[in-house]
Amino acid sequence: MLDGREIVLGVTGSIAAYKAVLVLRELTAAGARVTVCLSGNARHFVGPLTFRTLSGRPVLDDLFDPQSDAAVEHVAIAERAHAVLVAPATANVLAKAAHGIADDALTTLLLAARCPVLMAPAMDGGMWDHPAVTENVATLRRRGVTVLEPDSGALASGLSGKGRLPEPAAILEALRRVLTPVRDLAGERVLVTAGPTREPIDPVRYISNRSSGKMGYRLAAAAFRRGAEVVLVSGPTAIAPPSGVTFVPVETAEEMREAVLRHAGAATIVVKAAAVADYRTKAPSATKIKGKHDLTLELTPNPDILREVAATARGAFVVGFAAETHDVAANAQAKLAAKGVDLLVVNDVSQRGIGFEAEDNEVALLDRWGGHRALPRMPKAEVAEAILSHVVALRAARPRRVSI
Repeated sequence: MLDGREIVLGVTGSIAAYKAVLVLRELTAAGARVTVCLSGNARHFVGPLTFRTLSGRPVLDDLFDPQSDAAVEHVAIAERAHAVLVAPATANVLAKAAHGIADDALTTLLLAARCPVLMAPAMDGGMWDHPAVTENVATLRRRGVTVLEPDSGALASGLSGKGRLPEPAAILEALRRVLTPVRDLAGERVLVTAGPTREPIDPVRYISNRSSGKMGYRLAAAAFRRGAEVVLVSGPTAIAPPSGVTFVPVETAEEMREAVLRHAGAATIVVKAAAVADYRTKAPSATKIKGKHDLTLELTPNPDILREVAATARGAFVVGFAAETHDVAANAQAKLAAKGVDLLVVNDVSQRGIGFEAEDNEVALLDRWGGHRALPRMPKAEVAEAILSHVVALRAARPRRVSI
């Protein structure tokens, strides 16, 4: 999403400027070509050398430096940039941008920019709610500038309140959303499930599987970027929930079923990417099982959430996942018919480097109208985009199921 994109990272005079270094690292790791532009006060907190070293590019920090080869570089950068990201954005720079004041390199560049502009505010307690700041933010948003809401918590002054710079991951997700040209899911309500479930054996042991949740989380993030209102129901994972989605953590299959059925009624698209345990222990021990001896567990089937949703959420487009290890094509066709879904995403998890816990995936898309599309191996973020594009195309070409 950010590979090869020209991004201007504007940094202003805030104690949160040190976090801009982390944002820069995240941007470059995502493949962006970043030019840092400092406001007049930013260098008091983090010097240009740090940004120049990490970005590998010159830093724009003086509008009138006669020794600089980039005397009008703010104009050239503004013309070639795909986006301008200001992080942190102080109350001062929000006011200047709202009123068209251009008295340093950054504010002049903001006036010249014709690309999307994203501002991530950071300021001390009470300032975010001040009427002047509120009016300035409203003015910028009316003009098309994306101004994030600051986080709440402990502030540099020792006060606590709303004013913390959003976390770098949340800022990057917002930037990706700004740069996403396709908004084909605007107005849709997408329910995604992800991760494994854990079925307790005793208070310290459980039955689970190798699902990392990566595929489901990528799908939730992609749907949000494309304009959808997203609910993510997830079993235990080590992944932070994507910014902007409604996150519902669960642990067992029964908990996942309850959460899914609670949200499925309002969903227009349901994507069941979770790897739900097929069985649970019939009678988990209330205390830790002791000793070294043979142990027999009595298992009972878990509810078939996918089939239940496909049968009851008749107004939604339902997508299921199938992880297979052998007879992939035959098993996939059987599951497509048995579950009653609109689309089944199938992958062969016996292959190395794809599927569970991997960064890549290679899947086939089977639909209930007889269509079949194979996707080559690619990063899961790209697989997520391809799946959603396929869903959009199928919904446009095929009649929707109706409630009866």
